[in-house]
Amino acid sequence: MTNDERFSPLPKADVIAAVEGKNPSRVPLVRAKWWGEGLAEQYGAELDRFDRIPEDVVQLFTANPVDPVWDRLEPEAERAHREDRYLLYSYWNLFFERPWKIRGMENLMVDYYTERENVERLHRAMADQYARYLREARHRLEPDGYFTSDDLGHQTGPMMSPAIFHELIYPHYCTVARTAHECGMHFWLHSCGDNTLLLPDLIDAGVDVFHPVQKHTMDEVETMRAFGGRLAFLAGIDVQHVLQEADPDGVREEVRFLIDTFDRPEGRMCIAAGNGIVSGTPIENIEAFLDEALRYGTEHRRRSTPAPARLTR
Repeated sequence: MTNDERFSPLPKADVIAAVEGKNPSRVPLVRAKWWGEGLAEQYGAELDRFDRIPEDVVQLFTANPVDPVWDRLEPEAERAHREDRYLLYSYWNLFFERPWKIRGMENLMVDYYTERENVERLHRAMADQYARYLREARHRLEPDGYFTSDDLGHQTGPMMSPAIFHELIYPHYCTVARTAHECGMHFWLHSCGDNTLLLPDLIDAGVDVFHPVQKHTMDEVETMRAFGGRLAFLAGIDVQHVLQEADPDGVREEVRFLIDTFDRPEGRMCIAAGNGIVSGTPIENIEAFLDEALRYGTEHRRRSTPAPARLTR
């Protein structure tokens, strides 16, 4: 990649095609330039070199999804629509992360067994509130997708048993997903850790795009074998080891592995950083990741897209 070589973001239709499995022209980059703790302080203006690399969605984040943010977000949404960009309405924390911040992790885990009625009341109120946010976002911003988070997994499995998830949390995921779909939005979910045992419920509830399939907690090949074609994956490159410890050739090899694994013939893949890219990450590794994601993501789609049928007399 030369310093003056620039790439254009994908039009909205291509990102929709990736999510819905309708043959996008390349693998979209979504949250690929996720500058995490200390990275901007370490590199400063050196990160400007990546301005020529597109993020293929416009993501509008709000810390708390309440009324005062709309005036700030509306001009950005209007600009995205003028530029034919895929628009994500986003905030962190859903039905697990937000209660644990309110109650503390230990208290919340006990609540699941001793305060089920109150947990259900809280979740029902949260689902109603999130549904109102989504309907208001549809009215004010007209987003194409809704992106949120719930770190449901730890290194070897889900934070709670699949039975607890299904009883206490799954029904409210259904409410949020149904509302998002009624509002014309795809439902994008970030959840760190091993979510393998929860993916059937997440898919059934209506999650459209799952991020990041965290390396060393979820097996990428087995995940695709079990769930490929049932939802799209925003596959995240490992920021803990690969980006930190590999050389640029190793980073490129990992990008190709992710695309070969998750990009089905019809699409259903985007590529991202697995989480924030933190200080200490070699800048040449970040460059290798972004460059290979663009180049190999384009090449792979060209190989995967079926050629038009020949006309015969």
